[in-house]
Amino acid sequence: MISQSMPRRDSEDFGEQILTKVVKAGRRTYFFDVRATRGDDYFLTITESRKKTNPDGSATFDRHKIFLYKEDFAKFGEGFREVVDFIKRTKPEFFEQQAETEKCRTAEAEIAG
Repeated sequence: MISQSMPRRDSEDFGEQILTKVVKAGRRTYFFDVRATRGDDYFLTITESRKKTNPDGSATFDRHKIFLYKEDFAKFGEGFREVVDFIKRTKPEFFEQQAETEKCRTAEAEIAG
């Protein structure tokens, strides 16, 4: 599931938040945050958040963050596309399974109304 939020000011010291895209994938949630520096340069933070249940039943979140700066956008995108294309060619069933799962979720949401 992909959702998008409106621009907002973030309380973290990672710059002004311009756009957030949230991707929920099972037990993991990915946050793609476009942020601006004081000089109005954009950078991207990618955060993986995993929910962990403690023995006492309480929950915590394990988070990992990557910072991607403007000078690396093109090379990162090129590398990412290259490896995803490789996986699509060598393991197309991974994407077929994902498409089937998305269809089921959409149908369930329509039924729930």
